[in-house]
Amino acid sequence: MIYSGQGHTHTQSSVNSPPLNVLPTGNICPSGKILKTSVTPNRSSRNDVLGTGSGNYGHGSIMRGGVAPKESANANATNLRSSGGGDYARRSMLAVDPEEVKRAGNEQYKRGHYGESLSLYDRAIALSPGNAAYRSNRAAALTALGKLGEALRECEVALRLDPNYGRARQRLASLFLRLGQVENARRHLCIPGVQPDPDELQKLQAVEKHLIKCTDSRRINDWKSALREVDATIAAGADFSPQLFMCRAEALLKLHQIDGAESSMVNAPKLEPCTTSCSLTRFFGMLSEAYLYFVQALIEMALGRFENAVTAAEKAVQIDPRNVEVAVLLTNVRLVARARARGNDLFKSERFTEACLAYEEGLRIEPSNSVLYCNRAACFFKLGLWERSIEDCNRALSIQPNYTKALLRRAASNSKLEMWVDAVNDYEILRRELPSDNEVAESLFHAQVALKKSRGEEVHNMKFGGEVEEVSSLEQLRAAISFPGVSVVHFKAASDLQSRQISPFVDTLCSRYPSINFLKVDVKESPTIANTENVRIVPTFKIYKSGKRVKEIVCPTRDVLEHSVRHYSF
Repeated sequence: MIYSGQGHTHTQSSVNSPPLNVLPTGNICPSGKILKTSVTPNRSSRNDVLGTGSGNYGHGSIMRGGVAPKESANANATNLRSSGGGDYARRSMLAVDPEEVKRAGNEQYKRGHYGESLSLYDRAIALSPGNAAYRSNRAAALTALGKLGEALRECEVALRLDPNYGRARQRLASLFLRLGQVENARRHLCIPGVQPDPDELQKLQAVEKHLIKCTDSRRINDWKSALREVDATIAAGADFSPQLFMCRAEALLKLHQIDGAESSMVNAPKLEPCTTSCSLTRFFGMLSEAYLYFVQALIEMALGRFENAVTAAEKAVQIDPRNVEVAVLLTNVRLVARARARGNDLFKSERFTEACLAYEEGLRIEPSNSVLYCNRAACFFKLGLWERSIEDCNRALSIQPNYTKALLRRAASNSKLEMWVDAVNDYEILRRELPSDNEVAESLFHAQVALKKSRGEEVHNMKFGGEVEEVSSLEQLRAAISFPGVSVVHFKAASDLQSRQISPFVDTLCSRYPSINFLKVDVKESPTIANTENVRIVPTFKIYKSGKRVKEIVCPTRDVLEHSVRHYSF
């Protein structure tokens, strides 16, 4: 029996000889390296001659008969190599010898040209569909291209063609491990009578250890530990598992880090196609695909995308209809979505008390939903219950700290209660988040003016909007800084680099703090002002309050400048 090179089948030779377990020369190991297989055949009374790769024999396989066929194929391959890798690869695509095409694919793989190697392996498979080695090499190229789903499928095809093909089995174990599927990985790594790769075995044990801890932490709702263990599982080798990335998203969601949860969901690896062996794997008691939709439904609901949440939960139930956790989620998502829709309809009809009750019904089912709290806060605001509106906004912001709508409603409620310090704080945050929103800018201005009034400060001549005012005379400067309130004077020089760099930021501060009077003086064009104010270095900033200088800053950073401006804006 001899190895044919065209497939992992064995052909009866005309000479009885012991079976040779010969692998094709130049196949790719699971590690990604090219393995050069050297085989010493058993000797017989007849001469052994290396074959050319024609017929049913792979290059490097043993042919019996003592006569060497024509060497034209090898000679052509050598000439093609010498003409350059690109030409060699292109010409190899036209070859009829699958081994020659495979060797060209191996060369491209070694050079990191994985797309080209994949095309060549495809060609080799087209010429010899039953060759398990070609399928395994194709899996290596797909893995390098990040297409693990297709790579896994190719390995499974290779093993169906030759169940004893160890290299494909090793690669399949490695792929399953990267997907976090420990049992599937162990099934292919730990074969009776075969010594497993020690590095892969150690990696499998590490992944399994952290995955067990992650599962235990999730079961008792210890989300900080679950997050730590899922990150450790990914770092240990399960770096392409959609389920583990979604577990990370679930943990972040439960820890009220919604932005991080959404990011983890969006960046989760996509496993396409999903093979049968993958789809039957369970994560945290759910079928693997069902768990993905389960977490997606949770995140969509937290973000207020209730229709998307219902759709995702329905898909999870379709995949795993017997799972209790999935079924409960679908029921809850539908109830919350219904409560929110009813509340919105009542709010539009100005039936605010009834709308509050509808949102409250949803909160009884999903007590950590920031959108429902924010919607109920809007109802309380309309009802004049501003303290309760602030309470609900605070709850929403504790769950989703960057929730702009909740911050807007809290700022408005603080203004209604004349809690001007809190209102100014909220509007300043909003001003940074929404720099082009004129309504927010105007609300900030009015809150700042009201705060000054509440402190007994004079506020006449204060106006909303405006630009940094250019001052060219000492009289103009003195008149400007004598107005009630705070004035910030930027002493600069057009020729000075630092002055030019910070000037746009001064314009930003003027827009951000509309209650402050911003002025600028070019010391080269107005030397009298510079001398009178004793300005020797630019940029220099002087802050005046009702005509009296309260602070001077020389060459400040942006943070230092804004900190000072903000301090005197109250």
